[in-house]
Amino acid sequence: MKTIETLEELREQVRAWRVAGERVAFVPTMGNLHAGHLTLIAEARARAPRVVASIFVNPMQFGPAEDLDAYPRTLARDRELLEEAGCDLLFAPGVATVYPRGSEEQTRVEVPGLSDVLCGESRPGHFRGVATVVCKLFNMVQPDVALFGEKDFQQLLVIRRMVEDLAVPVEIVGVPTVRESDGLAMSSRNSYLTPSERARAPALRRVLTQARDALLAGNAAASVEREAEDALREAGLTPDYIRVRTTEDLRPTTQTDRDLVILAAAYLGRARLIDNLRLQSDTNAAPQQTLR
Repeated sequence: MKTIETLEELREQVRAWRVAGERVAFVPTMGNLHAGHLTLIAEARARAPRVVASIFVNPMQFGPAEDLDAYPRTLARDRELLEEAGCDLLFAPGVATVYPRGSEEQTRVEVPGLSDVLCGESRPGHFRGVATVVCKLFNMVQPDVALFGEKDFQQLLVIRRMVEDLAVPVEIVGVPTVRESDGLAMSSRNSYLTPSERARAPALRRVLTQARDALLAGNAAASVEREAEDALREAGLTPDYIRVRTTEDLRPTTQTDRDLVILAAAYLGRARLIDNLRLQSDTNAAPQQTLR
């Protein structure tokens, strides 16, 4: 596996693959890799003969009081994991390579509607930073296909909308969330959890499952959301939000909506945990059985 830090070297290598007629798959990351990231690499290998991963802790998607400086950076270990997983190239640019005039002077990419709700409401500007850096990385790597974990469901929708709106010729593939044995979604920020916090963390998944069951039983979304927030507090987590939304555009649900997702974010110690659970009601159900 090659490790490249400059745009010139990256383009030279990708150009050589193109000349050979090889497709390129891309997995962008912020490093501190875990099994979820390696699942993305495995899926990428199944979709293209050449796989590029990037590691870049993007300052533009962190708020002023967030954990940019504390975010775990484990490049040497990450490089070993990627090589073992069959990655062909690691692109590990510095901030000056991605933002040569600094992030404040960088042209921004904004996806309206999807970016200012849920996590976007709690973290103003976050998805602007995500869309900007992903768009720029797509232009740098020029992949045929890019893979993202479904744990960050809102991020996945933002990137899909960006690609559609800007006519970016990259196929976006969502890969199911990889979980610990107790159901906790894998995340680089799980390393922030103390042992006692780690023991409480799976409650987020349990509450999502209970909310799904309540919806399928015919309970109204608003009451399900309130009860789920209460359940999170009882489990020792501080809810940011738990909401039922449509999977297509994250709008509040109506009685006729069938394809839904429950999204949640909660604080536990230093960590902000996110997760989601998709569900689709029986399309043959009587009107009173539809999800609300």
